[in-house]
Amino acid sequence: MSVRPGPQRLFIGGAWVEPDHGHHEVVDPASEEVVGLAPEASREQAYAAAAAAREAFASWSRTTPEERSALLARAASVMRRDSEAHARLAQAETGATTATARGMQVAVAVARFERYAKGALEPLEQALPPQINPAGPMGKAAVLGALAVRQPVGVVTCVTSYNNPWANAAGKVAPALAMGNTVVVKPAPQDPLSVYRMAVALEEAGIPPGVVNVVSGTDVAVGEAAVGSPDVDMVSFTGSTAVGQRIGEVCGRTLKRQLMELGGKGAAIVFDDADLDAAVAGIGTTFSFYSGQICTAPTRVIAQRPVYERLLAELTAYIGHLRVGDPREHGTVVGPLISAAHRERVESYVESGRKEGARVVTGGERPTVSGSGRGFYVAPTLLADCTSDMRVVREEIFGPVVAVVPFDGDDPKDPRSAEEAALALADDSDYGLIDYVYSGDVARAFRVARRLRAGGVGVNTVGRNMEAPFGGFKRSGVGRDVGSYALHAYSETQAIVWPG
Repeated sequence: MSVRPGPQRLFIGGAWVEPDHGHHEVVDPASEEVVGLAPEASREQAYAAAAAAREAFASWSRTTPEERSALLARAASVMRRDSEAHARLAQAETGATTATARGMQVAVAVARFERYAKGALEPLEQALPPQINPAGPMGKAAVLGALAVRQPVGVVTCVTSYNNPWANAAGKVAPALAMGNTVVVKPAPQDPLSVYRMAVALEEAGIPPGVVNVVSGTDVAVGEAAVGSPDVDMVSFTGSTAVGQRIGEVCGRTLKRQLMELGGKGAAIVFDDADLDAAVAGIGTTFSFYSGQICTAPTRVIAQRPVYERLLAELTAYIGHLRVGDPREHGTVVGPLISAAHRERVESYVESGRKEGARVVTGGERPTVSGSGRGFYVAPTLLADCTSDMRVVREEIFGPVVAVVPFDGDDPKDPRSAEEAALALADDSDYGLIDYVYSGDVARAFRVARRLRAGGVGVNTVGRNMEAPFGGFKRSGVGRDVGSYALHAYSETQAIVWPG
């Protein structure tokens, strides 16, 4: 293991602080070797981080958009300069393949800082049409002008996910700073070291003391303090629905603003006129991109009966071309899961599917990589003959597992009966983050997409437009971010009215 920094310290109020509760080991999911030592903050240190952010807010919120833009641009430049070292650390912490660590983790983080360097310069004021008010109890007749003005929320606690420590943190910190907020970042305990490297880059770029603070730890009390501190005005969280609910309860007590990006169980509807090559490639991202540890993955496939068996055969063939192995080796497509505990969780879902009647077409076993027997690997798994009441169809597995549910074709008396059947299955879920529709009839695909209860829908693609709003319906989240929508998420809207 080439990446092994010394014991990491916390970043509070512009200073690197020794943690009150020592350190915990960060483990490489591929080799099970120790990557480094992450700090274990105390509740008091989490409160101190929030207090530092509160103190810094008064001056940071008054900086000009140009000043904030320049700082974010400098931070992006520093991160790009050291991107190769950052990618190696991200790979060691997360088990991501080399291409993912470079292109989807660090490079996306740099791009997000660059995007919000520009975003800081977006207009903050919107002129509203003047209103003519007749004379009445409120005063004389008048013409009233109005402005809608975006103001920073205040102190934002950013709780980040383990599946992409660079991009996820950047997607919160950069727009929050661009809007004039100050932040406390609480990274996931599995891979916090990358977030501290981001803090180092921000420090070099000239971030004022207290504007960005980072505290970490495995004790839930640290996260509770970072969320519950009276100095915190807003919480931005990415993670499981269960944890999001608990955070929401804490926020509700004092009416803190929330931005929640939670679980997903993306449905991929495949109609009988679909381009199966495109559908298989899209669904295959579940197996291949970060071993299925991605909330946007199409893990629930709803396939029309005439193409059901062919789709299963092509997905099986696709899996056969996916090399499972050490993420550092050239040609590896599927790396390990984040931890031994998560591997056991994913395996338990596969076993649950078997017991409930699903057919394991391929995968499900624990592969041996390089003969070492080390690493938290699960073979890409395809489950067929699933029904909507099975746990593997209803619950987020967060691993390289796809469950396929068949549905029947059109009723001759009702040409759209297949659409209704597919929609009923797709929307029979507690989640609604991103769904997908594959059909050669684009009009039908868009018709179905508009009716899906999901925050996003991909039509014949799993690609993302990074200016489009991102967020979920139902238990998949609250609020929207990405692009300019993130600037709105991290701001309050103020109305200013005056006589014209």
